[in-house]
Amino acid sequence: MKPAFRSIHAHRLLRVAAAMPRASVGDAAANAEATIALARRAHDEAVDLVVFPELNLTSYAIDDLHLQSAQQAATREALAAVVAATRDLSPVLLVGAALARNGRLYNCAVAIARGRILGVVPKTYLPNYREYYEKRWFASGGGLSGLAIRIGDAEVPFGTDLIFAASDLPHFVFHAEICEDYWAPIPPSTIGALAGALVCCNLSASNVTIGKARERAMLSAAQSARGVSAYIYAAAGPGESTTDLAWDGQGTIHELGELLAESTRFDHEPGLCIADVDCERLAQERARFGTFNDAAAFAGHPEARFRRVEFAHAPDFADVGLRRPLRRFPFVPNNPEKRDADCYEAFNIQVEGLARRLEATGAKRLVIGVSGGLDSTHALIVAAKALDRLGRPRADILGITMPGFATSDATKSNAWKLMKALGVTAEEIDIRPAATRMLEDIGHPFANGEPHYDVTFENVQAGLRTDYLFRLANQREGLVVGTGDLSELALGWCTYGVGDQMSHYGVNAGVPKTLIQFLIRWCIATDQYDAETDTVLDAILSTEISPELVPAGADGAIQSTEARIGPYALNDFFAHHVIRFGLAPSKILFLAWHAWRDAAAGRWPEGIPEAARVAYDLETIRAWLEKFLVRFFRTSQFKRSALPNGPKVSAGGALSPRGDWRAPSDGTAAVWLAELAGWD
Repeated sequence: MKPAFRSIHAHRLLRVAAAMPRASVGDAAANAEATIALARRAHDEAVDLVVFPELNLTSYAIDDLHLQSAQQAATREALAAVVAATRDLSPVLLVGAALARNGRLYNCAVAIARGRILGVVPKTYLPNYREYYEKRWFASGGGLSGLAIRIGDAEVPFGTDLIFAASDLPHFVFHAEICEDYWAPIPPSTIGALAGALVCCNLSASNVTIGKARERAMLSAAQSARGVSAYIYAAAGPGESTTDLAWDGQGTIHELGELLAESTRFDHEPGLCIADVDCERLAQERARFGTFNDAAAFAGHPEARFRRVEFAHAPDFADVGLRRPLRRFPFVPNNPEKRDADCYEAFNIQVEGLARRLEATGAKRLVIGVSGGLDSTHALIVAAKALDRLGRPRADILGITMPGFATSDATKSNAWKLMKALGVTAEEIDIRPAATRMLEDIGHPFANGEPHYDVTFENVQAGLRTDYLFRLANQREGLVVGTGDLSELALGWCTYGVGDQMSHYGVNAGVPKTLIQFLIRWCIATDQYDAETDTVLDAILSTEISPELVPAGADGAIQSTEARIGPYALNDFFAHHVIRFGLAPSKILFLAWHAWRDAAAGRWPEGIPEAARVAYDLETIRAWLEKFLVRFFRTSQFKRSALPNGPKVSAGGALSPRGDWRAPSDGTAAVWLAELAGWD
């Protein structure tokens, strides 16, 4: 791999920080020293952008002292000290200062890069209610554009029309607003995001009261989601005057509504809250979210109204690691409470989808092929719950187990136990005689006693099973419930046409394999069924994933799905980042490497067996990623183009040609393979 592969900048990631200095009431020189110290720490941590609290150089809670000439002069001296001391530091700084211009005093965010003041953004909305009296001291910056302010010997851009952009990192584009600004119905950062800023910053004082931290976090999350941006929030902490108020030093970093990092509140030690934000993810989301562009148009294309202040960032392309939470299982939340809520929603989406289809068709029964594997098990328990909800007997489900040439006693036994425990109508059809006859008819070597286990041998069995299901559905006025999942559709691991790709309703089509395992565990944990059913479900969860189409080898080893197509944990990781965000293969490889290279690091969702908590090295991940790209982009789309109906379940995306994914059936993987090869 090229050295740049390990750089966050090469993958359009940006390291940002919310700074939590210890304040000194009105002592601008001391505040400058605290700012410089944290700027140096940020430099050592390879941070690109540091956001300080509101008025951190001046101090916020000094009331009428803001209007003293000596205080104003001290603030400018403090600003000059910060500019001079950070000339050789790489981070861009956003510091807070009260600056006078044209007979007015403004509460400002000052952008500083390598000893140069890039611009000054005055606060727009000045709170003047309850404990706030800002209009007593400051003028609003609302409507100020195209102006400049003299600081020292330089004329510096001044106004609320500024966006800052690195000339050598196209994704490093940020906007600044101050505290009350994002409590407004239309925050300035909304317009800044529509004008092109990928990172929105808030310098805040915001005294703390009970519940206010939750409110700030809610606003930051909402603003990052609505603005399709990253949002950095830095609030004043200990050291500010507590004459009438108190301060907690809350710092948060959000991206698309997700919390990436947060500070320790009420900490008397200065600190940095650091995270790497994914600007490629943000840009891709804006491109596919047409409403974002419409909003920019309806706002009068604010990009044309903003001044773009450029600076040379000159980032260091060293390996600085990754400071970003990564889920190894992106379709499955790590947080148990959120995971349970998601499982509840996913399961009920499937149940409601199937129940509605049954009502709409007027079918007398549901027909499901039950193999004793994960997918058919999950489809069957969803079907049972759908009939419960409709007030119909579970006997209206016809479960058919169809043993073939490689069906094990264990899976066949589990299939029967599950159907019995659920109380469905259960039958068995041995497909081996019909499969043998078909193989004889087409002159396949297996019919002559040769152990020739090719794709034809496999698909004859898969096709016959589906053919039986459809004919049984015809005969008994039923509806065939598909069992194939999202992971199999992504990989094309399904038999086209008269095979498991086809059904009357694909209830699992929006659920990846990794999530199905958690859904079944959730059903057990929440007592969706009885103890007998739970016992069988637990046994099925511990069974190795296999299509059971090829007999075991001489060594007794069974046909392993994951040995053929790769670990589902990796494939679901790849699929999520391709389908949901359209990321480049090299970026997906970079993220997967950080997520999976150390089995001991990070959190594992509850329910992952110890044996499955494995690590993958870079070359292993890359090898499976190449196979995924070929299967996903070149060999499988024709199967997805002819998908039956089925409910979308995950916000991570689905593959229906009528929904999230439209692609040519005769496409190529060349572009994606070439991009990945470019990092050799």
